[in-house]
Amino acid sequence: MWRIWSMLAYQDIKLRYRRSVLGPFWLTISMGITVGSMGYLYGHLFHMDLDHYYPFLVSGMLAWSLISTIVLEYTEGFSDGLIKQIKLPYSLFIHRIACRNIFIFFHNILVMVPIYVIFHHSVKINLNTLLVIPGLLIIYLNAISYGLILSMIGARYRDISQIIKSLIQVVFFITPVMWDPSVLGSNRKFIFEFNPFYALLQCVREPLLGTTPSLKSLAMITFVTLMGLLLCAKLFSRYRARIVYLL
Repeated sequence: MWRIWSMLAYQDIKLRYRRSVLGPFWLTISMGITVGSMGYLYGHLFHMDLDHYYPFLVSGMLAWSLISTIVLEYTEGFSDGLIKQIKLPYSLFIHRIACRNIFIFFHNILVMVPIYVIFHHSVKINLNTLLVIPGLLIIYLNAISYGLILSMIGARYRDISQIIKSLIQVVFFITPVMWDPSVLGSNRKFIFEFNPFYALLQCVREPLLGTTPSLKSLAMITFVTLMGLLLCAKLFSRYRARIVYLL
């Protein structure tokens, strides 16, 4: 089954950039321009040392782009006409979206290459960098469980797509993607310590920076993952038969 959703994910990317000279590498170029300009601007606004801020921002934007895009696309995860035409497992459409965005992440990760070269004295590739693989697996697992839930809600309530788009912008600003958590006082740390998006972000960002996620992040990830699996199992078994009638 994994071959089917992998092939569909690859075809989605291929069709999106059909007849394009650079193809999906436009994603990498776009990401590079975005983080390059944001790093220079916000680095000076926040009075940050660019040697440390650029790696922090680029790794954070890579992880955030993956997470936020998956969330946004899942609001219309079951809107595909294939569901009514061909009898396929509902999970296939969920895996397709997650797999597609993982492929895109591996294109975008090339943006880290100049970061490792230019800022080699502040960020290095080491054994901890390999932890990005289990980090991606954690995001993938959560994407499947919460993706099923969000797709079912999106199939029932069409307005959920616009609501999530608005909320994800708010979450971006309250999550330490482009600002350092150290700027907050100890009495405001709850803003990110109890933020599940931050925990998922860290499981990819920290390995890219050559370090490991904190125990607090790992504890939050464990809690969020278990909750997602339990909610998904309960809701999907209850409402599975109704999905096709909601489309």
